[in-house]
Amino acid sequence: MVQFGLQFREHQSLLVQQEELRIEMDIAANIQNLLLKTDIPKLDQLDIGIIFQPLRKMSGDYVYFLFDEENYLSVAVADVVGKGVPAALCMSMVKNGLETLEYANHNHSYILEVLNRIIEKSVDDSMFVSSFYGRYDVKNDILTYGSAGHEPALYFNSKGETFYNLESKGLLLGVMPEVKYPQFSIRVEMNDFIMIFTDGVTELRNCDVAESRNLIKDIAFSHRHLSAQEMCEKIYLELQRLQDYNLNDDFTIVILKK
Repeated sequence: MVQFGLQFREHQSLLVQQEELRIEMDIAANIQNLLLKTDIPKLDQLDIGIIFQPLRKMSGDYVYFLFDEENYLSVAVADVVGKGVPAALCMSMVKNGLETLEYANHNHSYILEVLNRIIEKSVDDSMFVSSFYGRYDVKNDILTYGSAGHEPALYFNSKGETFYNLESKGLLLGVMPEVKYPQFSIRVEMNDFIMIFTDGVTELRNCDVAESRNLIKDIAFSHRHLSAQEMCEKIYLELQRLQDYNLNDDFTIVILKK
C-alpha cells in the first residue's frame, strides 16, 4: 500500500506538470499568433487567398503581407527548419526584420541579405529559414521575386494553360553571413495566378516532391475558375483526403490571382 501510495503521488505530480506545460504552450501559441498576425490586403486588381494549418500549437511557417501607398504588394512566405518555441522566436525576428526593411529598401536582394545576417547571428547553428519574397506592382501587373532555399512557387499562365516553376536559386537564411540573392520578374495577365507554399504541402506520403507538385498542379487547374481563397481550400481538402487527414508538417498556401 505504501508503494502504491508513492506511485500514485508521483503520477498525480506528473499530471500537474503536464497540465502546467499545456497551459504554458497555449499562452505561448497565443502570443505567437498575436506577434505574427498579418492582415490580408483587399485589392480590386488582385485576388488573394491563404490557408495556414500548423502541425502543432507553435508553427514554423509564417506569411507576411504589406500593401504600401505606391500600390506595391509585398508578400513573404517563410519556413523555419525546426519546430516549437525556438521556431516561433525565430519567426518573430523574421517579421521584425521584414517590417523594418520594407520601409528602408525595396530591393529584394538587399532584404534577403539583411535577413540572412540577422538570422545567422541570432539563432542556433542547427536552425535555418527558407523564404520566398515577392513584390507585386499593382499598376503594371509585374511580380518581382527572390528566394532563399524555398520551395519554388508556381505561376499559371492562363493563355497557354501552363504552369511554370518560379526558380530562384538562393541559400537558406542563416547558413552563411554573406550571401547574394538574385531576383527575377514576370508579368501577370488576366486569370493568371501565382501559388506560393511551404514544403509541408509537397511532402506527401508515397509521393516524391516532383509527383506532389504535379498533383498540386492538377488540383489547382481543375479549380482555376474559383476565387483564390476557394482554390486554397479545395487544394487543402484534397491533399488532406489523400493523406487520410493527417498532416506531416505545417501546411501553408498563398495564391495571388489576377
